Amino acid sequence: MNPNLDDLQISARIALACLDLTSLNNADTEADVAQLCQRAQGPFGPVAAVCVWPHLAAYARTQLPASIAVAAVANFPHGNTDVDAAVQDTLQIVQAGAQEVDVVLPYKALLAGDDKAVTQLLTAVRNACPGLLLKVILETGELKTPTMIHRASQLALQAGADFLKTSTGKTPVSATLEAAQVMLAAIAAGPVAEKTVGFKASGGIRTVQEAMVYVALVQQILGVQALNPKRFRIGASSLLNDIKAVLDPSGAPVVAPASNY
Repeated sequence: MNPNLDDLQISARIALACLDLTSLNNADTEADVAQLCQRAQGPFGPVAAVCVWPHLAAYARTQLPASIAVAAVANFPHGNTDVDAAVQDTLQIVQAGAQEVDVVLPYKALLAGDDKAVTQLLTAVRNACPGLLLKVILETGELKTPTMIHRASQLALQAGADFLKTSTGKTPVSATLEAAQVMLAAIAAGPVAEKTVGFKASGGIRTVQEAMVYVALVQQILGVQALNPKRFRIGASSLLNDIKAVLDPSGAPVVAPASNY
């Protein structure tokens, strides 16, 4: 059954407020980031964050109001075990004045049974960005099984993750509901995590109808109080277009809301 317009618009507004508007193309320039930051401040309200490469984070910060966070990626997209390189990425993000780090968990090491390498890298990155929001990308499409996704979730939480994130968007399988359910269950199982840790679905979510299912799942497992940018994010580049279409189905010009910053 297709959702009605009211339900779509409610989900569209949640998705917009929780959106990490993302551009992680290899050829991205300051001009691309400027355009991204302009899109982040649309007539229906701001997104939660803009996510870019570390070397573009400082420029992104100059293009946004303080109310929109800057996120940048570390150990991305390969998820290697080079602690020094991951820490250097992280320090660059910190020095850029960004607020959030999205780091790729060393998923190949995890698949090889090397939990220690995973913990070492994630702990080092956590220690390198005190006070910043740390989202750990599990790359669930490569981990594949619920057992491995659960183990990755546990290690990330133990290392101090503020968010568990599904995917880089650079592998054949990105966000799936099955992976999200395992990750959300791992968050909900922790007496502290269930009230503080967030979930980010990333990769392949292009429509509000696709986002709706993640909104519903987060509400089901973590509760309606988790449907805010402190606990829920969607990482996407094209979803914003569909959000706009849902919120203004007539395509008529809209008046921007009063600024909050």
